[in-house]
Amino acid sequence: MTAQELVMRMLPPFTGWLALGALALPDGSPARVAAVVLFLAAGPGTALVRIWWPALRVRPAGAPAADWDPRFARRTGLLEGLLLVPLISVAAVTVTATALLAAHAFSGRRVLLVLTLLTMLAAYCPRTRPS
Repeated sequence: MTAQELVMRMLPPFTGWLALGALALPDGSPARVAAVVLFLAAGPGTALVRIWWPALRVRPAGAPAADWDPRFARRTGLLEGLLLVPLISVAAVTVTATALLAAHAFSGRRVLLVLTLLTMLAAYCPRTRPS
């Protein structure tokens, strides 16, 4: 693993710890809001999509034969990944918040902590193999 791969792999958990650290800032602080929103919108999704990406790329997208563009598969794959990141992040936030509500242990700090730990776990997981 190269240094660049390691940095890219550890960036989502780092943003989670940064968001937890930003909770020490005053309420309503723009830096606090930006750090938390950035992590909740992209952190867990980025780590989870990185795990699933090789398996998702098994069948490339197809286009109509009449207007085939050779860059179509590459661009749609990138767009698919970019769209999956916030959607999976929102799903992870929703499931985590619902589980904490059901356990009568809900707080914003706990949601961030659980999601940061989930993101760290996902960052350490190996990628799936295409089947």
